[in-house]
Amino acid sequence: MITRGLVWRLGLSQLLCWGLSYYLIGVLGERIVAETGWSATLVYSGFSGALIVMGLASPLLGRFVDQHGGRPVMMAGSLLLATGCVGLSLARDLVSYAAAWACLGLAMRMTLYEAAFAALARIGGASARRPIAQITLLGGLASTAFWPVGNALAEAFGWRGAALAYAGIALLTLPLHATIPDERHGSQLNCASVERKDAAPLTRSRADRLLAGALYALIVSVAAFLNSGMSAHMIPILTGLGLSAGVAVWAATLRGVGQSLARLCEVLFGGRLDPLALGLLASSFLPVAFVAGLFGGASALAGAAFAFAYGVGNGLLTITRGTQPLVLFDPRTYGTLVGSLTAPGYFLSALAPVVYALVIERASEAAALYLSAGLAVLVFGASALLLQRFRPYSRWAGPTPKFRDGPCCSSNPCSASPLRPAR
Repeated sequence: MITRGLVWRLGLSQLLCWGLSYYLIGVLGERIVAETGWSATLVYSGFSGALIVMGLASPLLGRFVDQHGGRPVMMAGSLLLATGCVGLSLARDLVSYAAAWACLGLAMRMTLYEAAFAALARIGGASARRPIAQITLLGGLASTAFWPVGNALAEAFGWRGAALAYAGIALLTLPLHATIPDERHGSQLNCASVERKDAAPLTRSRADRLLAGALYALIVSVAAFLNSGMSAHMIPILTGLGLSAGVAVWAATLRGVGQSLARLCEVLFGGRLDPLALGLLASSFLPVAFVAGLFGGASALAGAAFAFAYGVGNGLLTITRGTQPLVLFDPRTYGTLVGSLTAPGYFLSALAPVVYALVIERASEAAALYLSAGLAVLVFGASALLLQRFRPYSRWAGPTPKFRDGPCCSSNPCSASPLRPAR
């Protein structure tokens, strides 16, 4: 079963893995451009290539977690993450640079949220909603922690030295992933007699599943495009609008603060909120954030509001990305299904760093924010349609049950069922 200790260990691993991989380009990208002489488009294309690798590997790795558990996948991902960072620090030409990013892309798919969510769903079934939200609390601080850390390391040792230091930190995630239990929800318990009638998926027919899957994939894909673009270009956008580099870095770190505060509120108070309604609430923050960003050059406060509001929306969307499939579809096939539905998002997000770089180079930072605002409205509309279509069927029954920190009692096998709160 899912214990508090496991949640904390996975949360810490998410903080480290996101900061070491996904957010690396956001703080080191401009330094790579300056030191190598390569164009910004080529440099950010490495990150795009990593996202393509993530998309290609997603369905296969999702099925592997369903069948064999998250421990072997995430442990191997730790080793690949360290290898990719070492390769990046040694890259002297575009071929070795691309190869390092390909390694990092595979490592990201094996260590970031989708792998962790699938591991928790395999262990806890439908009761994994609360643990999924909890591990995102620390993960949401990755940019807040690693953008300043990466900036300090790069100033002291250069971007190559910073990447090498990242490799050492990546190895620290190996023992964290080694503690993931090798068990499947329901394999030791026979609690069908106490399952709630309202535990059935909200999609009742093949047509429902197709519509819900399409809307979920659209929301996840466009949100991933925005997340990828903001991860790579939030700091350059703020500096391009007129903020100094130091102010832009610290304003951008409020994104992580917004993400984690929003997730904390969801963990504490969102237990009775339908995951579909939470998705609509989350998506409503995105257009507001990008409008605020348009004033970021004139006011550091507006720049901070842009980063913080985007963090709130993106932070909550990360939770719904993990929890909506638990109520829409059968949790037993979580890894396989989510791996397939999120794969298009990786391909689309792979375009984001290059698209944003081209828009900024050929138009302006403001044009990049206008593009973002339009996409944010699309996410909001799809979230509203998903809620409107499936809310009548929604039977979300309240807060997720509490954890127990030990094995189930064989004499009372259903007392710790994830479908019944612990007393």
